[in-house]
Amino acid sequence: MAERISEAEFQVMEVLWRDSPLTAQEVAARLDSSGWSLTTVKTLLSRLAAKGALATAEDGRRYLYSPAVDRAAIAAGESRRLVDRLFGGRPAPLVAHLAERGELSPADIAELEALIRELKQ
Repeated sequence: MAERISEAEFQVMEVLWRDSPLTAQEVAARLDSSGWSLTTVKTLLSRLAAKGALATAEDGRRYLYSPAVDRAAIAAGESRRLVDRLFGGRPAPLVAHLAERGELSPADIAELEALIRELKQ
């Protein structure tokens, strides 16, 4: 899936990655705190289906929605766009930026060190 998904669409995908297949009403119920109407949720579901992010199946007079892409695929595309747009396509400046701002915990640093060791092998 090459097309970007919006923040609102991502929230819908999160619901469906946790539990699917679901109807539009079930998705809306799980997004109750968003304040979105059922019409808004249906619009978001339609957009996601058009982008190829959701699969639909007829179930009588309603549709059931399921993710057609996994979370990792979306994360890969979004992180690539972020690194390209803000850091010239290089991930090291992103990590440096996070480190300089004190946003890396000791556990994060240990994970990065382990990843670097693994990549060097």
